[in-house]
Amino acid sequence: SRLQWSTAVSMMVFAWLFAAFWSVMPLLGWGEYDYEPLRTCCTLDYSKGDRNYVTYLFALSIFNFMIPGFIMLTAYQSIHQKFRKSGHYKFNTGLPLKTLVICWGPYCLLCSYAAVENVMFIPPKYRMIPALIAKTVPTVDAFVYALGNENYRGGIWQFLTGQKIEKAEVDNKTK
Repeated sequence: SRLQWSTAVSMMVFAWLFAAFWSVMPLLGWGEYDYEPLRTCCTLDYSKGDRNYVTYLFALSIFNFMIPGFIMLTAYQSIHQKFRKSGHYKFNTGLPLKTLVICWGPYCLLCSYAAVENVMFIPPKYRMIPALIAKTVPTVDAFVYALGNENYRGGIWQFLTGQKIEKAEVDNKTK
């Protein structure tokens, strides 16, 4: 079924309000912002590890990492099952969840470790690596989607070379 404009706008407004809520909470006293180890921009202040930080961190990781990861897992599993029934695979359905875990996992681990132990013994350059990896997510997701989808991949190839990719015949025989 096609997505209606009203549904799309509602989803977009929800996403912006959800992000605004979690971004504003440290400004209102739940959690705290501080400079990143290299003093280039702000991040959560994980140097304190107090109860305020721990409660904010666990709520943040549940609502922004675990629940979206579970939704992605179940959604892409159902897409994979549909592809398997039709015999026509359009993209790797496991890749978006793997990208989420690979890109956000190190940052989530660092912040979770900071909730129970002092992380200041780790040099600032090394503490900066998980944040930098997490910031690459929008670019990585764009590449995953563009290169993982055969329609976009063919369009990119046609744009770059001027040649159309001939679609291979899909064998619908059951294996």
